Formats: sequence, structure tokens, C-alpha cells
Amino acid sequence: MANLDCWRGKWALVTGASSGIGWALAEELAAGGTHLLLTARRKQRLVKLRRELRSTYGVQIEVLAADLADPAAPQQIFAFTEERGITVNLLVNNAGVGSYGEFRSSKVESELAIVQVNCSAMVHLTRLYLPGMVERQSGDILIVSSTAAYQGVPYMATYAASKAFDLLFAEALAREVERYGVRVCALCPGPTTSEFGKVAGVPDEIVVNVEPANHVARVGLRALAAGEHSVISGFTNWVGVEVQRLAPRRFVMSAAEMLFRPPHRE
Repeated sequence: MANLDCWRGKWALVTGASSGIGWALAEELAAGGTHLLLTARRKQRLVKLRRELRSTYGVQIEVLAADLADPAAPQQIFAFTEERGITVNLLVNNAGVGSYGEFRSSKVESELAIVQVNCSAMVHLTRLYLPGMVERQSGDILIVSSTAAYQGVPYMATYAASKAFDLLFAEALAREVERYGVRVCALCPGPTTSEFGKVAGVPDEIVVNVEPANHVARVGLRALAAGEHSVISGFTNWVGVEVQRLAPRRFVMSAAEMLFRPPHRE
């Protein structure tokens, strides 16, 4: 269990908390004595998680159903915390969506929703909560990116591009605000135990080296607490990223296209 005493007795806001990495992040933080505001679309799951964490760890937990595909959702979340006098010391931008398949055949609404949830909502929430952190000279922001951020991914083009945005945004912001006592870190996991692949429509046969969500959550929180600006979860994932840095981008793209090519294609 990660040492999360730095957030004990403080409030963390976790988006996308109803499953996968978001659920695991909530469990890790609650185990460290952190109070939680949990948001996601599925309120029933949030209520279940609140019941489990309250009974196990005795922390304060609020839940708010919110769909970050709605551009108004970040302001609604911020208003919720303001009305209840909750000071968010840790913002976890975890919510994310993706899609798999040929871009030309995808639904434009789905592609734009990826940009809205993974990029626009993340920027909006960060912009809402960051000024208070700077004013207090204390605060932390964890942005969940992906190893997909390090190269284009054919058949998941919008998703990978959105995660590259998250990574570069986090690394730049980390340098910008560290002198104010605010830490920012991008967590870059590879395939993780979650519902993401199923929802995005990724075939099971191309999902390999899957990490447990609780391990990924622990890696991200430890890196944030240590002041890292970004972290790759999993040694195999780290090696993969380092190797592709040395290879020509054209070669990396060709390999990615072969790996992610839909099985039905000739």
C-alpha cells in the first residue's frame, strides 16, 4: 500500500471513479485517510463505492453523477464543492473515453466526445481548481494519460492524440506551477484491468501485458507525491516507450498499424 499520508484528512476529487483506475485510485486514497468527492456518469456505482469505502476506512465521501461529455459538467462539479465548502487539495483527472476502428467509419459524435472528455473537460477542471491551489501554495493534480501518448495509434487515432495532449499539458503545467508549491503529474499506464477496452471496442486479442488497476493507481499516486512530472506504469511499458524513442517514427507507425489493425481486414 502506497504511503499517502500527505493527503490524510484532505479532500480529493476523482473523476471517472465508477470503475477501473478511477475506482482503484479512490480505494488507495481512502486507505490513506483521504476524504473523497467521487464523480462519474453512473451514480449507482458511486454509491456502492462510497458505502464500501466508508465502512472500511471511515473517511468522508461525497458522490456526484456528472457526464464530462457535457461541457457544462466541470462548472457543475466546481459549484458542488463550493456550495459544500469542500477544499479540493488533490484533483484527479481520470475520466477518459476511447474508440477503436477506422476513423473514416467512426461516428463523429464519438470522436468529438473523446476530445471533450479527455482534453476539454480535463483542462476546464484544472483551470477551475488550480487558482485556489496556487493561492494556498499547496495542491496536487494527477492527470491520467496513457502509453498511447508517446506515438500515434492507428485505429485509435483520436484517443492516442488526446492522451498525448494530456501528457504534454501535465508536463508543461508541472513546471509552470511547481514554484507555487503545486505538484502536477501525468500517469501513463498501458493496458489495465478495466472496462475501457470493452467499451471502446478493442479486440481482446490485441490487448496484452494487462496490469491490475490497483497497481497502476499506486504508481501514479507515488509519483505525484514524489514530485515527478510524469510516470509510466509497468517496466515492460517503460521499455517499450524507450525502445520506440530510438526507432524511426515511420517504423513505429508501421508496427502500431500492424498491431492494431482490425482482425477482419485483409
